[in-house]
Order: sequence, then structure tokens, then C-alpha cells
Amino acid sequence: MAVRTGMEVSIAVAEAVKLANADVVAAYPITPQTHIVEHLAELVAEGELDAEFIPVEAEHSAMSACLGSSAVGARTFTATAGQGLELMHEAVYVASSMRLPIVMAVANRALSAPLSVWGDHSDVMAVRDTGWIQIFVENGQEAVDNTICAFRIAEDRRILLPVMVHLDGFHLSHMVEPLILPSRDEVDRFLPPCNYPLPLNPTKPVTMGDFGPPVIYSEVKWAQEKHIRSTKPVITEIWKEFSKAFGRNYSPVECYRCDECKTLLMTMGSFSETAMTTIDKMRADGKNVGLIRLRLWRPFPFEEFRDTVNGADTLIVLDRAISFGGVGGPVASEVRSALYPLEKKPKVVSFIGGLGGRDISVADFENIVKRGMRIAEEGGTKEYEIYGVRE
Repeated sequence: MAVRTGMEVSIAVAEAVKLANADVVAAYPITPQTHIVEHLAELVAEGELDAEFIPVEAEHSAMSACLGSSAVGARTFTATAGQGLELMHEAVYVASSMRLPIVMAVANRALSAPLSVWGDHSDVMAVRDTGWIQIFVENGQEAVDNTICAFRIAEDRRILLPVMVHLDGFHLSHMVEPLILPSRDEVDRFLPPCNYPLPLNPTKPVTMGDFGPPVIYSEVKWAQEKHIRSTKPVITEIWKEFSKAFGRNYSPVECYRCDECKTLLMTMGSFSETAMTTIDKMRADGKNVGLIRLRLWRPFPFEEFRDTVNGADTLIVLDRAISFGGVGGPVASEVRSALYPLEKKPKVVSFIGGLGGRDISVADFENIVKRGMRIAEEGGTKEYEIYGVRE
């Protein structure tokens, strides 16, 4: 019988990497992900994880080291947050373009300036278009499960792409939660040894990622786009296999009490659990509202999303990042585009909140839903609203 253990979520992510038998960890400490790589360093030093731990001088070097280790066929992991993710930004594109199955945990953090170590989704949205598969988790158990799934997804020969697992900084990374750590045997049965099919070999030298003149560049990028879109069915298949093995279910878009609801709230990450409590309260008060949680950010699950919102009149989207000078939050913009082909589509109401680690309570979510319903009914003059801002 599985036993729940109280554990900080960052430590649990590191334990999941140990269970996955990572070969190389290259990382630089930055709040709020530091505990992940600190614990991995301890596990390697104490012989509990047979891996190379590379303590680099900065995040760009961390990703550069990961590129090399993954290219020779090593199961590779790193973690970062906020400014660290931005420092490695250039090399992040290289990982996906070269089809290197690196796994990276991102403890989501607000971006400077002003300096903030607290969580929002600014860093996620800054790497939205880097070509990585990106998964959001809501709690510690999901962080453990999807770290293990991320290795299986990245290394599947039908995929061979890097994967980011997003967990909210502090709201999730530093929480102690009851969770189940699977056994080594269970993970070994689910996750086969890394067998990268194109490892670099000095006896058979090749050039990777070299100069691409204009005559081929567009075709290369189109091939990359077609490939990441094609991975969604495989990701779903792997999640189903995980469910059979461990009894916990994941899917690209997940609903909470949203069947036949005319008003839907949409969230990503740990705030979704607070939003669920709000939905329970509002349903008890006779309000027919439901919740959509987006699990798979890239590739965007167009079909599943459209099926989920089919029949709704209003979709209230909460973003935790600003697209400066744009028409609202980045997720709301994506949602509007995803709905564009539909003849009958819900009215999208965009809210931005929770910036720089500011909490959104159950009462706040209720206010957001009620305000969104009023805007949908009466109309509004703004592209979006920032919830709770003091003007």
C-alpha cells in the first residue's frame, strides 16, 4: 500500500530525478529553485544518485552543459527560475532545435525590474516560443509525477524534444505537502533506460546546429513546428500509461465541474486549487460555473480546448503575466486565437492577477468570476483588467 510522506515540493522534484536515474545534472542556484539542485547535489555526493553534478558559473553555462551531455546520450536534468531562465534563453532555443531530450524544472518567478523573487508566470511566457514541450503542475504530487513523465516524454523516439515542468515559485516550490513517492521498481518499469538514437561519437563526426542559409531556414523551422504539434497524441498516450501504472490521471486540458456550464474560469498552475474551492462555493450558492485548467501549454491542445469550452457563453481567463502593450494576458491572447475558427464561441474576458507573488484568495476568485460575468453581459471598454491593482 502506498504511503504518503510529508515533503517539501522542491525536495520531492529532486527525489523524482533520482528515481529517474538521471546521468547528468548541470545547474546554478537561483531562488526559488535552489532547493531542487541543492538536494540533487547532496544525493550525488552521498552516492544515492550515480550521476555527474556540474556546478556551473551561471545559467547560460548550465544549459550549455546540458546541450553537450544530452547530445552524447546522457539522461540530463536542470532547474532554474525567473532571471536564470532568461540568462539561458539563447541556449534554450538550441535544445529544441537540435532535438535534445533535456528535462528542466522551472520554479516560476517574476522578472525584474523591480527585483522580485516571488512567483508569477512572466518567465514562462518569455520562453513560450522556444520550441520546448511545457507542462504545468498544481501540487507536489503532480510535480513528482510529471517530472518522471517528462523524461519518458522527452526521450520517446517519436518526440525527442526537451520538456519544461512548471511549478509555481514559493506557492508550490517551498510548500510541504503529503505525497506518494513511487518505488524504484515502479519507475523502472515505466521509464526505460535512456537510449538516445543519435549520440555524438568522435569516431563518426557530424556537425549539429551549423549555419542555415535563407534557402533552407524556413523549411527547417516549418519542420520543427510540424513536429512539436505531432507530439500531443504521444504525450497523451504516455500520460495514459502513467495512469495505468500509478493510478493518477493527467490530460492536456482538465475540467473541474464544468459540464454544461455557461460560465467557465480558466487557470494554470497552483492557483487552480484555490479556484476549485471557489467553484465549489459558487456552485453551492446556485451559480452554474466551472473551471478549466490548462495542463499542456506547449504544444497547445487546440482540439481538447475547443471541445471543453463548447457550449459556454463566457470564458474568464486569469493570466499571471502581462503582455506589455498588447490586448491582455498572453494566455487570453492564445485562447482568443484558438477560438477564432469556431462559428459559436464564448466571449473571452481577460484578467491579470497574482503578479510578483501576490495571493489570489477564494473570495478574490469569486470577485473575478462575478466581475467577468458582468463584463460579458454588459460589455466593457478595456481589453483586460488587472485584478486588485491600486491606481
